[in-house]
Amino acid sequence: MSYSLQLYTLRNAIAEDLPGTIKKVAEIGFTQVEPYNFVATAKELGAALKENGLTAPSGHAPLLSQDQDEIFTAAKELGISTVIDPYSPADKWQNAEDIQATAAKLNDAARKGAEYGITVGYHNHEWELESTVEGLTALEYLAEHLDPAVILEVDTYWVAVGGQDPVDILTKLGDRVKFIHIKDGPLNKDTKAQQPAGQGQVPVLDVIAAAKSLDVGVVEFDDYSGDIFDGITQSLAFLNNSTATEGAKA
Repeated sequence: MSYSLQLYTLRNAIAEDLPGTIKKVAEIGFTQVEPYNFVATAKELGAALKENGLTAPSGHAPLLSQDQDEIFTAAKELGISTVIDPYSPADKWQNAEDIQATAAKLNDAARKGAEYGITVGYHNHEWELESTVEGLTALEYLAEHLDPAVILEVDTYWVAVGGQDPVDILTKLGDRVKFIHIKDGPLNKDTKAQQPAGQGQVPVLDVIAAAKSLDVGVVEFDDYSGDIFDGITQSLAFLNNSTATEGAKA
């Protein structure tokens, strides 16, 4: 199992000292990261990743609202092979027509991404699970209207906050899911209450096991009341220890 870190987790530290923050991430033991806002930071971020031996298999960028050629060009420079749109507002998930329109835009983005050798994906929040259309959650309905080339990055915490079982949703979405966000906490919208993996109410190991076609599990905190570097260290240690234990059983 391969783990990455969503750099949005460290946005405050990155704003103060990008190179120093990336160095800390490597020292903690991460070998991969998932950048956000990477068009604006491409040059400095690329240098920091190279210096610390880190790769970025995926990255977040607003494909549905900003210049896609600019995004894909920056992604290619950084070695990002999958660009994931991180957010579409809740009012876009209330009816079939709007969801179909979002799917069409993602399908168009995927065709453009393919010209750069880049895969396109989508990342959910809670509202795609709170809303249902034609007997499906809005996220499942979206998946039914996506071209096979478009992948999903399921934020398993927000699935649970949205009232769904992340294991069940991952099972239903099947091999469409290539990335997941791994986070833990009390399953509410108080992001400050989020906890390191294994310390909250998400069955993290069951969730990982349910993602049968997973390429990378991405550690993320939307926010944290403690020392965020300590938080991500605890998460990675839990995941590595659990992987080692499962390997020993096998």
